Amino acid sequence: MPFIDVPGARIYWKRDGRDDAPALVLLNSIGTDMDLWDGVLPLLREHFALLRIDARGHGASCTEPGDMSLAMLADDVLAAADAARIGRFALAGVSLGGMIGMELALRAPERISDLALICTSATMDAASWNDRIAKVRVEGMAAIADLAMGRFLSDAAPPAIRESVRRQLLTMEAEGYAGCGAAIRDMDLAQRVAGIACPTLVITGTRDTSTPLTGHGEHLLAHIPGAKHYSLEAAHLAPLEAPEALAGALLSFLQVQTHG
Repeated sequence: MPFIDVPGARIYWKRDGRDDAPALVLLNSIGTDMDLWDGVLPLLREHFALLRIDARGHGASCTEPGDMSLAMLADDVLAAADAARIGRFALAGVSLGGMIGMELALRAPERISDLALICTSATMDAASWNDRIAKVRVEGMAAIADLAMGRFLSDAAPPAIRESVRRQLLTMEAEGYAGCGAAIRDMDLAQRVAGIACPTLVITGTRDTSTPLTGHGEHLLAHIPGAKHYSLEAAHLAPLEAPEALAGALLSFLQVQTHG
């Protein structure tokens, strides 16, 4: 299993797809790991050199206790990409993964060719995240599981997927969730995203109550120069509810940018 040691953490990463194809990094949301992309992978493997990464304290990645920042999580992605011998890459990120992608596009624009922002935002309610972080650190993951599940998936999600996501939430490290929650709470992307220079696709879910088009996706579209929009029939975890439609949107966007 490929791991990379970084300050304060050990990051698990995995290569997939074609080594001779353009590189695409896939980042998961808070509370999930790289398995979030399992339904999308078969549709992307033939077209990309794929790299997936478990964020600190998620999946097989471990972390020291404490608050994290988007800059720290962005550096983790670069470290994993370096370990995988991937230089310049497109990035598709869900929720926290999209926030990390925006930070990367601003901090290391020479590394990011294209950016797909999936069910994500540059503006979240810091007070509610602060409350959630405190609750998790005191009471554990079970204290926020119902809240998270209500935001993650809609009633359209199959029961097996719901059970799998809930099980993953309940068994993950509370400090991993809390630390990444602090990165969301403290992010300062709202005005900075105007500096993103790479081609950007903003993907929103019609059933997403956490980062809907209204107030979230529309902010990205208004502030990121030239950003395009695609709407999916999905809740927050779009790769689970609409894998085929999401893969189609990514292929269309990235192939236009790569070959157009």
